[in-house]
Amino acid sequence: MIFCGRKNWDGTGGNNHAIEHYNETKYPLAVKLGTITADLETADVFSYPEDESVEDPLLAQHLAFFGIDFSSLKKTEMTTAERELDQNTNFDWNRIQESGQEVEPLFGPGYTGLVNLGNSCYLASTMQVIFSTHSFCSRYYEKQNLKTAFENAPADPTLDLNMQIIKLGHGLLSGKYSVPIKETDETGNNSPSTSNVKQEGIAPRMFKAVVAASHPEFSTMRQQDALEFFLHLLDQVERANSGNAEMDPTRSFKFGIEERLMCPSGKVAYNKRTDYILSLSIPLHEATNKEQLEAFNKLKAARSLEGKSVSADEIVRPRVPLEACLASFSAAEEVHDFYSTALDSKTTAVKTAGLTTFPDYLVLHMRKFVMEEGWVPKKLDVYIDVPDIIDITHLRSKGIQPGEELLPESVAREENAGSSEPLANELIVSQLASMGFNYLHCQKAAINTSNAGIEEAMTWLLSHINDPDIDDPIPTGTGNTDFLSVDQASLDTLISFGFQEEVARKALKASGGNIEQATDWIFSQPDVSSSMDMDATTSSAQNTVDAGLSDGGGRYRLMALISHIGTSTHCGHYVTHILKNGKWVIFNDSKVGASIDPPKDMGYLYFFERINS
Repeated sequence: MIFCGRKNWDGTGGNNHAIEHYNETKYPLAVKLGTITADLETADVFSYPEDESVEDPLLAQHLAFFGIDFSSLKKTEMTTAERELDQNTNFDWNRIQESGQEVEPLFGPGYTGLVNLGNSCYLASTMQVIFSTHSFCSRYYEKQNLKTAFENAPADPTLDLNMQIIKLGHGLLSGKYSVPIKETDETGNNSPSTSNVKQEGIAPRMFKAVVAASHPEFSTMRQQDALEFFLHLLDQVERANSGNAEMDPTRSFKFGIEERLMCPSGKVAYNKRTDYILSLSIPLHEATNKEQLEAFNKLKAARSLEGKSVSADEIVRPRVPLEACLASFSAAEEVHDFYSTALDSKTTAVKTAGLTTFPDYLVLHMRKFVMEEGWVPKKLDVYIDVPDIIDITHLRSKGIQPGEELLPESVAREENAGSSEPLANELIVSQLASMGFNYLHCQKAAINTSNAGIEEAMTWLLSHINDPDIDDPIPTGTGNTDFLSVDQASLDTLISFGFQEEVARKALKASGGNIEQATDWIFSQPDVSSSMDMDATTSSAQNTVDAGLSDGGGRYRLMALISHIGTSTHCGHYVTHILKNGKWVIFNDSKVGASIDPPKDMGYLYFFERINS
């Protein structure tokens, strides 16, 4: 029997004949014909008694009974889950882009749009925020005369990152290109458009070519993660200004993080690192609208029994305060299988974290993308209640306290080199594991990058996630030295460059043995320690991590947010809202206008500027 589907809340869709057939016959299963393909696992089989999609292991036999040859069919319809997801996406699209609002177009200095070069909205959104900060505006616009910059540029300025950022900065901030498009009337005269005022904006092709030249993904035309691009940009700018700290605008984003580990012996270990973003998990259990959520779930279930679906206006999402997300960052967390040098065994430690410095600009990354069971990526449909002003003074790390005793240095590594397994830094492992990665995989990532840091381990993990031996146990016994070995010739080459042996060895492991990449790694890690052990360090050695970092009070004002529309960071669309001269402005590629209702609760990246009293 072939029947139509359910009627939607707005009158569209089917006429409920399929569910009426179920009510009469109690035959439980239905399959949406347009979802049947040669891959039967993707077919949308719905169970009316359970009111949800299910798997039918005998679907091939059931289809054959009706004479349906699934092997030649192609998908023509969305599944029920896809349709619900599409409904949510449409809602996000309208809210974030402020569709249907009478957005007033803006023109002039600082209101220049960026032309979409093809899936380049991640770049446009990021650069609009970057050039709303004093540090980048000063370095690449206020203190730079465009003509003089060209005269002093290298022989080929098209390959110079600083030159291209200067050019982009002048394009965005001068106002020269932020003018209404002129239309040609019947007499051939040019006049500003009056029907739908727009601006052409500028196309950052040369800038994209330079900044993405060293990156295999950003150099493509595919959509990318705005967070990854932001970090890549800062890395490239820092390199381009190496040796001249006063000219490096990335320092305004950089801050120190201190993590404290205490094992059952009562002794502690402190680790410091620097970062440009504070990545926050979203504790859904801290939602402030639990009663509304419960009522919505009941409404959704009732509508399903009636053969209807909820409208976009009726959808209720969890609302989590930003303060709860910040609290989760500093909250005590158990770290299992932590190797304690005091006990000379693995145990469970308690980890807490705090900031050692407060940057000029604080960037908060909301972890909306998580891994479900079976390594299925999922975007959390959640609102974050973000106030205009925040105070993170309570997040400042207190450092080693009087009476605390540090864990001893891990001398067991050398003594047991022939009998014990390689040791992974539990701080790195726990951070990766908290993102949903397999614990064994995280250990291998830390070991293969010589505990260099979370970013290095993440890079290794993502590039080796499909290795056939990724699930093999970590080698133990006398063979473990091969697991961490490097090519002696490559090591000697780096030593001949003047690098310390320990640093050279760590760089080679972090770069997979590639000398060129190892050299780049060393220069990109100015604070790299020559010690191969990161389990415990003294405060005097770690104070160097904070050297040169800006610091101040803990009060910040929200100045910008980048929002994402879609199911994945590698698809969909990015839009940014920026506070300029006390008013919110929406930047949607080449469209720039006065924001009426900025989606402050739907951000993916939040940018705060420190309030200097």
